[in-house]
Amino acid sequence: MRSFALAGALVAGVALAGPAGTAAAATDSAVKPAQVGAVAAVNWGTCPASTVAGVPADQLKFYSCARYRVPIDHDNASLGTIDIALLKRSARTPDKRIGSLFFNPGGPGGSGLRMPISAAGFVQPQIIDRFDLIGFDPRGVGQSNPLRCFTTQEDADEVFAAQIAVPLTRAEISGTLASYRDYGQFCKNNAGSLLNHMSTKDVVRDLDKLRAAVGDQKLSYVGFSYGTLIGSTYAAMFPKQSRAIVIDGNVDPALRTSDGVKYDQQRAQGFEISLDGFLKKCGQVGPKCAFSSGNPRAKFDELRNYLRVKPISLPGGGSVDINTFTSAVSSTLYSPSALAGLAEDLQSIYDVIKAPPAQSQSLRAIQLKALTPGKKGLSDANPDSPYTSDDSYFGVNCSDKPMKIKQDEVPEIAAKTERQSPTFGRYQVFSDIAGCPVWPVKKPDVYRGPWRAQTDVPVVVVGNYYDPATQYKFAQRMADELGNARLLSVDAFGHCILGDALGVDQQVADYLTDLKVPANGQIFQPNVQPF
Repeated sequence: MRSFALAGALVAGVALAGPAGTAAAATDSAVKPAQVGAVAAVNWGTCPASTVAGVPADQLKFYSCARYRVPIDHDNASLGTIDIALLKRSARTPDKRIGSLFFNPGGPGGSGLRMPISAAGFVQPQIIDRFDLIGFDPRGVGQSNPLRCFTTQEDADEVFAAQIAVPLTRAEISGTLASYRDYGQFCKNNAGSLLNHMSTKDVVRDLDKLRAAVGDQKLSYVGFSYGTLIGSTYAAMFPKQSRAIVIDGNVDPALRTSDGVKYDQQRAQGFEISLDGFLKKCGQVGPKCAFSSGNPRAKFDELRNYLRVKPISLPGGGSVDINTFTSAVSSTLYSPSALAGLAEDLQSIYDVIKAPPAQSQSLRAIQLKALTPGKKGLSDANPDSPYTSDDSYFGVNCSDKPMKIKQDEVPEIAAKTERQSPTFGRYQVFSDIAGCPVWPVKKPDVYRGPWRAQTDVPVVVVGNYYDPATQYKFAQRMADELGNARLLSVDAFGHCILGDALGVDQQVADYLTDLKVPANGQIFQPNVQPF
């Protein structure tokens, strides 16, 4: 993933209508689902040690791995094939086995291969008992023919180092935009034909083949964040092959696939809502939150505005600048357990800017918990060290999200978005919008609706009130756009909630195992509050 891209999620929001939607529906309705027995079965075997690292020896018997071949272009076999990496954890009670349950962690670009290993952290035991749990790296990700725009790490470092998270000066803005043009050129030169086939529609067609290849007539699936777009697209494209689909931390599929600029502007608003909720909660709980004295909202804004002018030098060495500050705050909002540490950091650096000059040198050294610089690419003594990351984040996003702008419009869009979302607007525009107008894929094959899910069983949609990366409004829109859906709401902070709200976990488990559909409109509480 990009060094300052907002990790792990997406968002969106308005229905796609008119001729474009009609044309998409006509085209996509012609896609035939894969039939069990008509595709080659997965050939499961022993897993590489690295794939099952950390699994207790007495549990290894449950795990097997495979690579499954799919076309680069499902409509043109002449482009060749790629291999999808799979890991299976067999059902603990095989005599009561229901079928397979596929997972995706989001991103786009998140590796889902090892999710069956960590599944006990987010699904109930009855699911582990009765399903073969299947993790996979989507095309272009991780071990599934990673999409690579660079041949050396040094080239990648040089390009990414020029991208400023919150560019304010003319030089920072022009340098960041130029680096995205360089990035696009490297991808055009090095990524190969896979670059043109990284859309969510491509991933969903892979998933349908995998569903048939493991012997399932219908798909059972749990997807998080961007994985909710995979789940909703599958339900829309292959409704009669959908058994039970749970999507947590939801995108709004209609807006994401119709207007990328508006989508990312609303994504920034989600972070603002989450931040404001955190600051209000901090003020309400008092001393339990280290940043609670005075007015937390006003103090935060003062810090942000100070950092826009100059960095804050920390006692004991080091500093915090606007780029570190913005990226760290956005990342921390993903995890409720980290919010208390964020509050401590905010108060520590606030004390620094408020200390009289005569006392500033005597302040004790600060060990920050959340506001630490993000990692950049590491230099290497060998000028030709291999590039081992992948470029799937932009490969998927710039395929799925239409950016109907030219790159030279980005600074004006950033200024406008910043007025709407003063902490995260500029950051979001330059992390997710600035690169797509110069991305080399011009006519990707994308599913853009219709989104009404004619599934036999409703899709279960889960949303947190204060989810930063996929704001709650998008979960509401997802449920509305799918139509045949049930929305479970959680009065919680953080991005995604399965595994952290027992009431939701139990309803999801009953749905997946017994197809017991939850009542609509339920509101749940998380297991643990942030303070």
